[in-house]
Amino acid sequence: MDIVAKENTFKRSKIHPKKFALGVACASIVMMFVALSSAYMVREAQGNWVEFAIPTKFFFSTAALLTSSLCLHFSYFFFKKEQTVLYRSLLTTAFFLGIAFVAFQYQGWNQIMLEAGLPLGANPSADFVYAITFLHAAHVLGGLIVLIMAMIHAFYLKHRVTERRKLRFEMTILYWHFVDFLWLYLLLFLIFHKM
Repeated sequence: MDIVAKENTFKRSKIHPKKFALGVACASIVMMFVALSSAYMVREAQGNWVEFAIPTKFFFSTAALLTSSLCLHFSYFFFKKEQTVLYRSLLTTAFFLGIAFVAFQYQGWNQIMLEAGLPLGANPSADFVYAITFLHAAHVLGGLIVLIMAMIHAFYLKHRVTERRKLRFEMTILYWHFVDFLWLYLLLFLIFHKM
């Protein structure tokens, strides 16, 4: 009896292989951004570094991404409760807030170009900000593609809570929360290195 209980506990605590693969992919992305952060600090110490204010649009984009993440989380809650209207509407809201994030990032890049007078290639300080935020935005765009797939499932398949659909939704949420927290790290990094 105890051996069976231990085996069941072990089976329940095992991470799904797809979630594990997603975790490995996220870890490699983190390593890439840590490497970029390190390169930023090394290059900053070498001089010829123009300081400029973080674009205010980056703070708007942060609010959009955080709210999007929250909407996606509650969409999953309503998906499991089989409340289709709330599940679909929050999922759609999360998607459009993700688009708003990218739009605000674009406006932030324009602020750097126009207000700070630093187009791409003008100074290493701006180039690093462009590179870091472009790369992050590319990962968000990847997440938006996943959200489009989630919306196709939400609107074109009958609402049924199955293990397969729960896994797919959980992986979507994990990735979206990941890009969310990654952006918070990058924004704080840039804020503290621009002071």
